[in-house]
Amino acid sequence: MIKKLVSIIFCFLFCCFITGCKHNENKIIIKYATWGSASEMQIIKPLIKNYEKEHPDIKIELMHIPQDYFKKIHLLFASNMAPDIVFMNNLNLPVYSKYLIPLDDCINKDDYYQQAIASMSINTTLYAIPRDTSTLVIYYNKTIFDKYGIKYPDENWKMEDLITKSKQLTKKNIYGISYEPKIYYALPYLKYYNGGIFDKNGKYIFNKTNSQKGYALYQKLSHTYHIAPTEAEIGSKTVAQMFIEGKLAMHLSGRWMVPKYREVITFDWDVINFPNYSAPSDTSGWSITKTSRHKKEAIDFVKYISSEKNITKMTTDGLIVPSLKKVACSQTFKNGMPKHSKIFTKSVENSKITNITKEYNKIIDQLNDMLFISK
Repeated sequence: MIKKLVSIIFCFLFCCFITGCKHNENKIIIKYATWGSASEMQIIKPLIKNYEKEHPDIKIELMHIPQDYFKKIHLLFASNMAPDIVFMNNLNLPVYSKYLIPLDDCINKDDYYQQAIASMSINTTLYAIPRDTSTLVIYYNKTIFDKYGIKYPDENWKMEDLITKSKQLTKKNIYGISYEPKIYYALPYLKYYNGGIFDKNGKYIFNKTNSQKGYALYQKLSHTYHIAPTEAEIGSKTVAQMFIEGKLAMHLSGRWMVPKYREVITFDWDVINFPNYSAPSDTSGWSITKTSRHKKEAIDFVKYISSEKNITKMTTDGLIVPSLKKVACSQTFKNGMPKHSKIFTKSVENSKITNITKEYNKIIDQLNDMLFISK
């Protein structure tokens, strides 16, 4: 097993090295690493080609890493083979910020949601130009609500309303609310009671009363109230599949579900904020490494790809909530289902950023193993 892992790592690094060697020596090579779905790449690749056409002396070498992204990025940094541009999220920024250059002078921060700027900053220094800011909302099946004469949730609803409606909507083969065995989906419940994993000073607070109250309620959804499916009842399906099949009346998830739901859902659906807008927000964006030999050109490309015009193109399929406020408020973002897409932007505006430390991902993995896998 160890030999196989070493071989995989070696092959990956070797391929990266070979790819870097096979280029036109008359051009400046900018290596750009990112994750993303096939549909995202269909948007990104033409943007790269257009940039190269406008800048014939530059070649953008796309390093698409759809799986185990940060594990592979970590190997590249450890091997002194870091790309020029790294697509980054706030959950990993504290680990990599020492390898990145400040970008405070590259944008007008007032053009972005303050949550996005804060998420991509360490001690007020900006280390990534934000692309999107995500938070969790409640998707709901209006057809099921209508069938049983249940009033749709509104922006002012409370946790008691969520529990009551979930109980009213739970029928044979239908659950009122979703449940997923990951701490990420429990966070809005923790935040509702002013809990979390870490506070703004980096102090661990999951073991505190408020956090435990939120976690206990999240577990009760499936294991006590039986208004959400248990892990066993979810089985090999995903919670999203259950919602698509009409077996979930309400589903806690992010904007990333919109393209799929637009494509396959046949019933009437919409979104509403989590009670008290207590779901935290997270952000992704473009960073530039200190080791880049072409920082000026890398910055120019990041400015290009993060422009209003190109962020608008990335918004058309409904996948992201753009961090650029002008695009988030545009008709492009509002077009199509769900009817109330403004809920996504209002949820971002009212959210608090996830408090992150260098140990955050390690702690989250430990909590998931301890709290969910054994159940």
